[in-house]
Amino acid sequence: MPFRIGPVELVLIIVVLMLIFGVGKLPQVGEAMGKAVRQFRKTQESSFEGDATEDEKAKTGKAG
Repeated sequence: MPFRIGPVELVLIIVVLMLIFGVGKLPQVGEAMGKAVRQFRKTQESSFEGDATEDEKAKTGKAG
């Protein structure tokens, strides 16, 4: 993982988020971020699967 976030940094980020969005909106922001991360991972996995099928086609010499 390229970012190494310790407990102090994590608390600082949470405090800043609470100041910006307020305590009431924080669960909504967390949910939206979670959905975005899930979508990113899903897209990334499908991209890797697409690359694998293209590699298989190249190895067998099939076009398509």
